[in-house]
Amino acid sequence: MKLVFLVLFFHHANAQTLSTNFHRYSCPNLEGIVSRTTSKFISTTPSLAPALLRLHFHDCFVRGCDGSVLLNSTAGNTAEKASFPNLSLRGFQVVEAAKAAVEKQCPWMVSCADILALVARDAVFQIKGPFWPVPLGRRDGIVSRANEALANLPPPNFNITQLITSFGAKGLSVKDLVVLSGGHTIGVSFCSSFATRIYNFTGRNDADPSMDPAYVAELRRMCPPSDATTTVAMDPGSAQDFDVDYYSMVRQRRGLFQTDAALLDHSATNSYVQQHSTPLGSKSFFDDFAASMVKMGRIGVLTGRAGQIRKICSVVN
Repeated sequence: MKLVFLVLFFHHANAQTLSTNFHRYSCPNLEGIVSRTTSKFISTTPSLAPALLRLHFHDCFVRGCDGSVLLNSTAGNTAEKASFPNLSLRGFQVVEAAKAAVEKQCPWMVSCADILALVARDAVFQIKGPFWPVPLGRRDGIVSRANEALANLPPPNFNITQLITSFGAKGLSVKDLVVLSGGHTIGVSFCSSFATRIYNFTGRNDADPSMDPAYVAELRRMCPPSDATTTVAMDPGSAQDFDVDYYSMVRQRRGLFQTDAALLDHSATNSYVQQHSTPLGSKSFFDDFAASMVKMGRIGVLTGRAGQIRKICSVVN
């Protein structure tokens, strides 16, 4: 009985072990390979940086950081990437290219989940965002279901209570919520993601009263009703710069989504917004973002003998 307990204890402990040195011997050049591959894409298409950051977030919030968002649908299953919140995801080709480059030197050693975590970090750093150590050792999941994406990804119209609950269910704190929301400092959104907020907030052809009316007018000029193709910067003026300008926009009631505006509705998140809405807050925001990304990257990871190491990220072995 004692032996069984020790075996079970070891398995549980091993299941939660990630390390920045995990591939030191199995793939010593891993981070260099991934960084160089990512750079080839980001140098020509910087807009892939926010896309890759979002891809990592959407992976971790559904079944944990197991690369399940990368899997294609099959005849008998509709995968996460086909779920409505994921239809606008981009950057899969960067992950596949990095995986192929790694496989040439270290076949069957590094999971797609680990590579996605590294690619997201490198993409942000390569547009002058923060750098963070990426603990490694994740294994790839073999299950990907569209309905689970709908159930786990917080939509852009969540209020602050719903956001805190959603992040809390993943082991993330209120501070992690407001810090990771700062990722909206880069990237764009389709008009359809916030159309209700500017055209029909309460079903009476009205706008969200919490949004600056001048900003509502700007957005209406850019986004005609029912527009499904136009994109708008989430942080106008610096959408390709990783900075604290996002918090300045939120403070001025110019956050694009209801989830952005919701940060003003809780004392802790509001305080963080106020403290980081000037360039003086850049250093602490970068440090906080790095810490929260490391924490997010540990959500629900598969390690040890769980899952598998995929050869190609879009299909199970």
